[in-house]
Amino acid sequence: MKLKCFIILYLFSIGCEKEKAEPLKNYTWETVRVTATAYNSTKSQTDHNPHVGAFGDSLKPGMKYIAVSRDLYRKGMKHNTPVRIEGLKGLYLVKDRMPSRWKNRIDIYMGTNVDSARQWGRKKVNIDYRIELPDTTKLR
Repeated sequence: MKLKCFIILYLFSIGCEKEKAEPLKNYTWETVRVTATAYNSTKSQTDHNPHVGAFGDSLKPGMKYIAVSRDLYRKGMKHNTPVRIEGLKGLYLVKDRMPSRWKNRIDIYMGTNVDSARQWGRKKVNIDYRIELPDTTKLR
């Protein structure tokens, strides 16, 4: 009887340890210091259709979206990349790209509230963005 109890406890402890193991992450976070400005859905700040981003997404006031400079796009801040911005709560998604003249820069979408965008101004901030790692299971 004692042997059966020992075996059951041993098997139970092995099973519990497997459940405690953290699942493999297929991403990592990178940090970069950028200039952050803000923009609005107005024709004077965008193009002929101010409520559509460069990737074809509808830009809706209240949503946490950003535009990125093309150099940041090449570093991995692709469409729908989650981004944490120093000083702001929550995750923002890359939904737009900026003109090629801008470097190392993000533009925070602030809907139609021009006063909020002006109040934000231009700041140097650290941002964290998620990079997908290659799928190593296919290499085996």
